[in-house]
Amino acid sequence: MNETEASRLLGHCAAFDNRKPSAAAATAWAAALHDVPLDQDAKAAVAAYYSTPPKEPDARLWILPHHVRTLRSKIRSARLENFQYQPVADETPREYLARYRGQVQAIASGQVAPPPNRLALEGGPSASFMRQLEARGWQGNRTVPGSDEESLADTVRRAGPLGVVCPACSAAIGHPCKSGRVTAKFPLGKPKPRPCAARLRGVSGESQLTPEQRATEEQRIREAAGRAAARHLAEEHIPDAEIVEEAS
Repeated sequence: MNETEASRLLGHCAAFDNRKPSAAAATAWAAALHDVPLDQDAKAAVAAYYSTPPKEPDARLWILPHHVRTLRSKIRSARLENFQYQPVADETPREYLARYRGQVQAIASGQVAPPPNRLALEGGPSASFMRQLEARGWQGNRTVPGSDEESLADTVRRAGPLGVVCPACSAAIGHPCKSGRVTAKFPLGKPKPRPCAARLRGVSGESQLTPEQRATEEQRIREAAGRAAARHLAEEHIPDAEIVEEAS
């Protein structure tokens, strides 16, 4: 871009920001944009700059040479988004470079229309490949769940006791079992270090206890805990051994 072209570009900018172009400004812009031609993309860069609102509503837009350079480059790069090189048979490296640069320049400048969209692979898998998949247990494409509950069930399902809802404390899938102890940190119950026995039986396939069996098991646990507490209390109060002095 020479000074004459820079002056014309400044006149185009003045239509947006009412600046007063001068010979000194044209000289400065020509020096800053010496490798940028005055084409339709340069003018489109100016329009793009002034069509974007500023970050501050009361700020005044004032385009500079680097804005023109950056926005013009973005406009040209957008046309190359779906570019696919069109080779010829038996081309040499020198011919490839020349043709590649020519195609890029033609599409980036807008002389050739850019591809409308990305090329996609067409066709499905071969019959032999499908037979191999079916022989390995493949049963077709995965169906989309009909509800959010079904979709979430697949994401939270996991192996082990946490893969089922606890029948004892009603802990959800993926959550540890809870004790009845409520604290400020755990208002819904303090997590247990081990899952409930009912949850362990459920994940191992064992049948759950009936209410009568559960009551008997709880009574057995209470009695065992009582005996352990009594034994511990007795150990704490062992009387001191009496020292018997032999008669001289």
